[in-house]
Amino acid sequence: MTLTTTKTVREYAIETPQTIPVFEKLGIDFCCGGNRPLDEACAAAKLNLDQVLAQIEAATVTPARLAEKELLSGSLSELIAHIVRTHHVFLRTRIPEIGKLTDKVYEKHGANHPELGQVRAVFHALGEELMTHLLKEENILFPFIERTEDSVVAHEPVLPPPFGTVANPVRMMEREHDNAGIALRSLRGNTNNFTPPADACTSFQALYTALADFEKDLHQHIHLENNVLFPRAMQMEKSVAR
Repeated sequence: MTLTTTKTVREYAIETPQTIPVFEKLGIDFCCGGNRPLDEACAAAKLNLDQVLAQIEAATVTPARLAEKELLSGSLSELIAHIVRTHHVFLRTRIPEIGKLTDKVYEKHGANHPELGQVRAVFHALGEELMTHLLKEENILFPFIERTEDSVVAHEPVLPPPFGTVANPVRMMEREHDNAGIALRSLRGNTNNFTPPADACTSFQALYTALADFEKDLHQHIHLENNVLFPRAMQMEKSVAR
């Protein structure tokens, strides 16, 4: 693979999924802000471009796993099934669990660590928005994409969407993804990059670990939708309209 500084972070993440852990570790936004060229993304994150390129090159020495390639190049229905089965299930499981843990840690340590009040408020608001977000995807957007793909494969007429064009709900989902990205950055900022303080008890430490894992999964989730599913769905709609 030719390494270029003008290729977008999104393109790197799609073409070489092995680079995603590098972006995650370095704090380079590859999901919501993935349309930035690599050099701009590095400048925004105050990272040395040559050092980032070296880490990307090292990551791409190992070929991408076959499952990752199949996920990105397979049918949209298969990709949707993976998103729901993996990331939606994760959110529905972890949001209430982390919410309870956030309340517990805040009640015990909030007096000495006032930043926990902001962490608690941001996470609960994010959780509520995400739960509604999942329903809109599963009940409206995803079924339409699947029906359209089925019609295209069967060479049958595609029913017009009730929302005019698939781009309309996609834009709404992307705005909500942007909101989630803002919330994640707030959580990271208020937890010193998910680093527990010296007096943190076991629950306190578990909370920060859980928040870090939550951020990592949500980044991957949004990447698959913003960078892969949505662009392919809009392209499919355009090809049908020709």
